[in-house]
Parts: sequence; C-alpha cells; structure tokens
Amino acid sequence: MKLTDMTIKKAKPKDKSYKLTDGGGLHLAIMPTGGKLWRYAYRFAGKQKLLALGRYPDISLREARESLLEARNLLAQGVDPMAAKKAHKAAGKERAANTFEAVAREWFDSWKTLKSDGHAHNTSTQLERYVFPYIGKRPIAEISAPEILSVLRRIESNGTIHAAHRAKTIISTIMKYAIATSRAERDPVPDLCGALKPKPRVENFAALTEPAEVAALLRAIDAFKGGAVVKAALRLSPLLFVRPGELRNMKWAEIDFDAAEWRFLSTKRVKEMIIPLSRQAVEILKDLQLLTGDCTHVFKGNSRQTMSNRTVNQALLALGYCTKTQITGHGFRAMARTMLRERLNFDPAIIEFQLSHGTKDPLGYDRAKYREERRRMMQAWSDYLDGLKSGNPGNLIPFPAAV
Repeated sequence: MKLTDMTIKKAKPKDKSYKLTDGGGLHLAIMPTGGKLWRYAYRFAGKQKLLALGRYPDISLREARESLLEARNLLAQGVDPMAAKKAHKAAGKERAANTFEAVAREWFDSWKTLKSDGHAHNTSTQLERYVFPYIGKRPIAEISAPEILSVLRRIESNGTIHAAHRAKTIISTIMKYAIATSRAERDPVPDLCGALKPKPRVENFAALTEPAEVAALLRAIDAFKGGAVVKAALRLSPLLFVRPGELRNMKWAEIDFDAAEWRFLSTKRVKEMIIPLSRQAVEILKDLQLLTGDCTHVFKGNSRQTMSNRTVNQALLALGYCTKTQITGHGFRAMARTMLRERLNFDPAIIEFQLSHGTKDPLGYDRAKYREERRRMMQAWSDYLDGLKSGNPGNLIPFPAAV
C-alpha cells in the first residue's frame, strides 16, 4: 500500500526502528529517536545496497519518489546510484574549494613574482576591495557574465572608469588561469564587450621640453627647501626619467655602485631593467645613502616604507609649477625622450629602449641591449642638463644625427 503524508505524520517511534514501505524499493525508516529517514533498497552487481535519500520532512514524499525515479533510471543505465551520489557530492566539494578567491590567490602568488612590488600591491588591493567581497566565495566555474558586470558597475559608479576596465582585465586573466588548471570551462568576460563606459581619452603628461624652461626648472630644484630625501628624488627624476612608481620604489639592494647601474623589475613589462647611472646620479645616491642606507628603500617615507606616489608632484607644486600644464613626475620621461632626440641626436631606438617602451625582438627581450650606447647616452644627458643649469650647454661634444 502506498504511503500518504497523513500515514507518515502519524507514524510514532518504537523501541526498535521499523519501516513504512512505499513500493519499488522506497521506504521510510522510523527511528527510536523519532527521526524519519528515506531509503532506497536495490541490488547492483549482485549486491544488496541501501541508498539514503534524506530526512522527512526536509524531503517530502513527492521529492522522495522523484529521487527514487532518478535512482532507478541510473540503474537502468548500468550506473550505481550510490556511487553517482558520492561522485556528485565530491564534485560539489571541489566546486566549493575552487572559489574565485581561492583560484585568484593561487594565480596571484605565481604572477606577482614577475611584477614590481607596487604593481602587485595595486592588483591585490583592487581584488580585495572591489572583487572578492562580491564574487570571491562563488565557485569559479559557475560565475556568469552578469555577476562580473555587477562587480564592474560598482567600480564604474564610483567614477573610476579606468579601474573598472583594469578589474575586467584582471578577472579575465584569472578566469583563463582557471581554464588552464581545469577549474573552469570558459571565460565569460568577453561577453561583456561594450558593456562598460569607454575609457576616457588619456592626455599626455605635462612636460617641459624647451631648454630655457628646463634650465629654470633644474635651478628651482637645486633651490628646493624641502626634505633631503624629496630633493634627491626631484634631482634624480630628470636624470633617470623612469616611471614615478619605479623611482619611489627604488631599493638599495638594486644599486650596484661599482658597475654604476640600477637593476629592477619594470612595472609595465615582465623584464628586468638596467639603468646606467651617470656620474651625477651616483653622487646624489651616495649622499642619500648616508640618510637612508640602513633602510630597504632609497626614498624612505616619514611613516611608511617608501615615500608617497604624490610626493614628487607635490614638490613640483611647491616650486610653483603646475602639474596639469607644465611638468609632472611622469613628464620627465617626455622631456628626456624629446630632448635626447631633438637636442642630442640620439637614435630613437636607444631612447625608447631606455624608456622601457620595448621594441619587437624575435630573439626575446635582451636586458643588456644597447648597454654601452645607453651608458653614453645617460652620461651625455646628465652633462647636458648640467650645462643647461649653468647656462653653458654649448660646451658639450655634439652627437651625430641618428640615421
């Protein structure tokens, strides 16, 4: 006789467990403690087996019968329902373990070894603040394009469109890593093409490129009344013309005074950079070593590991220069690129390589490429700036025009 909900509800516990049969191998076990458990009795490969289907009333009579049909269908296909249930449960645990955050942290630990500390920190911060709180606990294989778009729209709504596009790139990279490591089947990010606001047009960083203006700036830097560490950063900015983040994260361990070189990992490309140090740059660094030589970073901040990314621009503002229209910390790169080509006639390929813009090389990146040419160029540039500052740039040896 088939079971009814009323029969099940009226069933009372006894001293020993007993069962109420529904037919087809499905029954409800009534336990002495009062528990009511659905079970399916069947035979597979000549062995009697008992499959637990759940507890009543969590699993209703109708749901128990549906589970029975599913189990019988598996048997008809030659599949053991108990083995199938274990496999499904294991897959569920695997999905739970392979959350977006777990996979992202695994990817990050490998990826960061090829990036600068600053770049790695920025990427980690973006994930921690804007991504993990919303999709971090989701199984990465189940994350959909709308979920990702919701995350990106939150960032976009704060007015940080560039950050939203950057987060989109990071998420896509993590999804591709998940695919490569068999934790996901596809990357849903390409489905979001055109869903975000376009990036604002990037304006060039303000830079001075006229000799008279550069000369005035250099004299103003020499007269800077701020701290010695900040003044050293100001003086080195035009001499080295690296990215501001690279300069402020300079470490003493990266400086080789004997070889007159600074070696560090580029923040933009996966490669080590070699910056030849001119005589003037070495002199500034050796003076600064007396102040911060016992620290990890060359430009030690007042209350932090290194000075702020706004320090150089704030110092330029203190000197009376507008960082929107005249010069910024990043603008020293444009200054050098323009004047090395137009005033000193250096080969653009050498200049671009020194700027770490990178050129296509079928043999791969060679960190020592143009090494001697760049060493001569960096010394010539420092001498030229000294000449401008003193008002006597004409005593320099002219360089032949690049062909």
